[in-house]
Amino acid sequence: MTRLSIFPLPGALLFPGMHLPLHIFEPRYSAMVSDAMARDRRIGMIQPSGEGEVPALYNLGCVGKIAEVEALDEGRYNIILEGVALFRVVRELKVSTPFRQVEAELLAVEDDEQLSIARRSSLEMESRRFADLQGYAVDWEAVSRLDDMSLVNGIAQIAPFDSAAKQALLEASDIETRAELIIQLMQFFGRHDGEDRVTLQ
Repeated sequence: MTRLSIFPLPGALLFPGMHLPLHIFEPRYSAMVSDAMARDRRIGMIQPSGEGEVPALYNLGCVGKIAEVEALDEGRYNIILEGVALFRVVRELKVSTPFRQVEAELLAVEDDEQLSIARRSSLEMESRRFADLQGYAVDWEAVSRLDDMSLVNGIAQIAPFDSAAKQALLEASDIETRAELIIQLMQFFGRHDGEDRVTLQ
């Protein structure tokens, strides 16, 4: 078990080995960054599953280590988190800090998973179609050079799906399942007019 300071942020995913840039401006999260820098540089990224001042949390998140930090005026920060490991929340701790903390179980990192050739091809094809529909400019030559994990998890992090859909991607049991879910979500989202957002019940 490990103690983690958490940053509940809807729509923000982080995977082990991936990077997530964040602009920190709320005083409680500036305090969290300062605390993390003084200790082990770790922050737990997790999505809220509810609303309100202290929203309920999903059970699964990702530990990020502050790889880069830029201190700005008025206590703000620009940081880049590097994903270390997924974690499962065991319980939330009663704390006096302005930011929330949990007791968590770190999960084993799977870093050698690969897609079947057919799944990789389908994912790249659907991604091109989706990007064209959304008007995204993409360096497809650079995309083709990504390894399977970076491709799948990178798409999962940046795709404009809602929080529940994003959480389903984070919780997918393996890379093949995650890639197939991405394809399904892109196909669903691509059939709508762009004003809707993907909702996963």
